[in-house]
Amino acid sequence: MIEDLATQEGPSLGSDSLSRFVERFLSEAETRRGPLRRVLIVPPDQTRPHSYAFAITRELVRLLKRNAVTILPATGTHRAMSHEDIASVFGDLDPELFIVHDHRRGNLHRGELPASFVEELSGGRLSFAFPAEYDAALFQPWDLVVSIGQVVPHEVVGMANYTKNLVVGLGGERAISLSHWLGAVTGLESLMGRADTPVRRLLDASAQTFLGDLPVEYILTVTGYEPRGKRKDTLSSPARRYGLRGIFAGSGHGPGTDGEAAFLAAADLSSRENITLLSEEVKTCVVRLDGRAYRSTWLGNKAIYRTRMALADKAMLYVLAPGVERFGEDPRIDALIRRHGYRGTPATLKAVREDPELAASLAAAAHLVHGSSEGRFRITYCTELLSRSEVESVGYEYLSFSEAASRFSGLAEGWNERNGDLVFYVSEPALGLWKRAER
Repeated sequence: MIEDLATQEGPSLGSDSLSRFVERFLSEAETRRGPLRRVLIVPPDQTRPHSYAFAITRELVRLLKRNAVTILPATGTHRAMSHEDIASVFGDLDPELFIVHDHRRGNLHRGELPASFVEELSGGRLSFAFPAEYDAALFQPWDLVVSIGQVVPHEVVGMANYTKNLVVGLGGERAISLSHWLGAVTGLESLMGRADTPVRRLLDASAQTFLGDLPVEYILTVTGYEPRGKRKDTLSSPARRYGLRGIFAGSGHGPGTDGEAAFLAAADLSSRENITLLSEEVKTCVVRLDGRAYRSTWLGNKAIYRTRMALADKAMLYVLAPGVERFGEDPRIDALIRRHGYRGTPATLKAVREDPELAASLAAAAHLVHGSSEGRFRITYCTELLSRSEVESVGYEYLSFSEAASRFSGLAEGWNERNGDLVFYVSEPALGLWKRAER
């Protein structure tokens, strides 16, 4: 395992440290695997703006020279990256280096994990064979496959990245849906922020069983706010001061491998950097979504997932979403969300039984569960790209973004006093998890 870790209270890793790390990573990979003539890089897409994966990708391309490199973003169910998206995060990298993952087409079926394994993971609540569906591009004769991503608390798998980047990020529709459904049935509040979860074990087992013959190396990052403590912000131009706190690398999927050791070390650091424990519950919470990264509630509901464990019963959550213009990332998912809405677990389970299209898209069903407050708190979406009737039709309350921005102007990260009340403000939900200390 390669490890380059900033101390808990020390400065973030700088660009020089990052360059040295990538150079060392490639040198060690070449020593183990031979000449690196054909390299596949698997970074996240533009919805992971704080991952540092884009800087790492640019450095890999610089060192390898462009003719050796193909870039396949791990988009999962997200829309394919446009040239504008590529330029926004990868800078001047040639768009011709990029190929597209389609979770519905172009995947290879490599086998399946038995239903008995899923029964064991779910405590008998689910029974299905888990398909090994992967983007066919993974199985070309690469000298090296570099999977890059950020380890951070996650609502489906517990801690994001590692094998998730390949099994879900480059997975087929059924594999993505079934893994998400396992997470929903397990319960996201029992998963988030944990390295060892039923979904993580499922993804690791799939990668270990079906990707073990591929030359995969993982680069994992942990980022956090910089500097620590309260930082001033504005709703119109949120500060994005965050730093690279740690970077790890290793190969292999699952127990006893360097890859797992790198992931567990990154998850341990992330639990310290990215989980905020609050001594009191939040009655009013305001979460800002970057309009460039969050264009759908499918992505934007991180505002709900990552704060729900801090919210009091009957709390009000305001999601400031200037860029949200749709519900799903594609028309099929968008239609399912509009049809069924975010109405809680019992309603979603009933819908799965009665709607064959939703039953065939269990990732959407899981999303409907995760995006509901289960009647415990209120959710107000603040946007002007969806109408009041559209927002209210899926079970949320509505406020225009302009009115919300005026009402909540001048908030600082964390606790704020506003007209005698306490308001908790989060400028970027993708950076962490907020919860009551006893939860």
